[in-house]
Amino acid sequence: MPKIIPFKAVRPTRDKISLVAARSYESYSKDGRRFRMERNPYSFLHIVNPGYKYQKEISGKERFELVRNRYQEFKEDGIFMQEDTAAYYAYKVIDRDGNEFFGLLGAASIEDYKKNLIKRHEDTIADREELFKEYLDTVGFNAEAVLLTYPDNDMLASILEEKSKERAEYEFTTTYRDTHYLWPIKDTESIKRIEDTFESIQHLYIADGHHRSSSSYLLAQDHQEREGSSQEDNSYNFFMCYLIPESDLIIKEFNRLITDLNGLSKEEFLIQLDTCFRIENRGIIPYTPSKKHHFSMYLDGEFYSLYLRKNKYSFGNSLEALDTHILQQAILEPILGIDDIRNNKRIAYANGKKDITYVKRLVDIGEFSVGFGMLPISIDELKQVANEGYTMPPKSTYIEPKLRSGVTIYEF
Repeated sequence: MPKIIPFKAVRPTRDKISLVAARSYESYSKDGRRFRMERNPYSFLHIVNPGYKYQKEISGKERFELVRNRYQEFKEDGIFMQEDTAAYYAYKVIDRDGNEFFGLLGAASIEDYKKNLIKRHEDTIADREELFKEYLDTVGFNAEAVLLTYPDNDMLASILEEKSKERAEYEFTTTYRDTHYLWPIKDTESIKRIEDTFESIQHLYIADGHHRSSSSYLLAQDHQEREGSSQEDNSYNFFMCYLIPESDLIIKEFNRLITDLNGLSKEEFLIQLDTCFRIENRGIIPYTPSKKHHFSMYLDGEFYSLYLRKNKYSFGNSLEALDTHILQQAILEPILGIDDIRNNKRIAYANGKKDITYVKRLVDIGEFSVGFGMLPISIDELKQVANEGYTMPPKSTYIEPKLRSGVTIYEF
């Protein structure tokens, strides 16, 4: 079944790891990136933001080539070293709230992605796929692992537990107060046990990184077309992944914020909602849903609960039963006129790490007119949608853990 192989990671030396590791480029504000780069010459941000060296915004192919140059300089300066033999990497993160994520870094097969042994639940955007494929092809490496999940497995758990008793190669705490540990796994017995165990698992599921995996697939296709054939063990036929058991995964919701009521008055909007929902005004006390198909709404200084009227809405499959899909089909599209939620600038999203009071604040200051909240999607719902071949609406899940960039790097 799925083939997960060890690889020779390029990674920071032990003394530099805490300085190199960085959050994803997009997660920083412009000022936040500048602050860190001014004070830390070893940050991985210097690689992915090479224009900083020239105090210039650089994009496209020119930026990609400079990323490659900065990366090579980090290798030449001894900030990075390459593993001498292929390895898996046991990787543990304990976040500031005490949540523990413990899994394995390895390389997943493009062929398994093609055959749907690695299942996906989100649509990807063609332009983003092509852009990231060009990026990978130019720079020649990937520093952000795709997050995959598998059913809890006693064999893998025991291997990780055994490894965690040894001294970690890396142990560092970030300014976000997350602590990271990494142990290379190089012995042939453990490698064989890991390979065999993954081959006994029927399917893996993409939790986070749909564009990274699809771009890697496109890159492999390009290489195969250029070369006329493909050796299965070529590095471009695999992509770096972080595999964790389903029980370690944390799935949060994305709340929705809408700029206007599509020309409706507050009263007209509530009347239209009444068709599909039982509505209760909760006043100024924050309301958070406690059941599936229940929604919270903040409008004009007050909270409302919206309970789906099941005699007005039926579920024909797993996708139609998702709360994000219900919200789209019952409110956003027919009432608020938002049919293309991927590109419409009237809608914004707030991940579940920011609670309903964050939604309230943005509505109160006038940036938005109405906000909606819901319960997170469960792992069982995610798997069922993927198994049935459907894709969820954009921003259906906010999934943790979020790994640091630059800890392990996969070269093509």
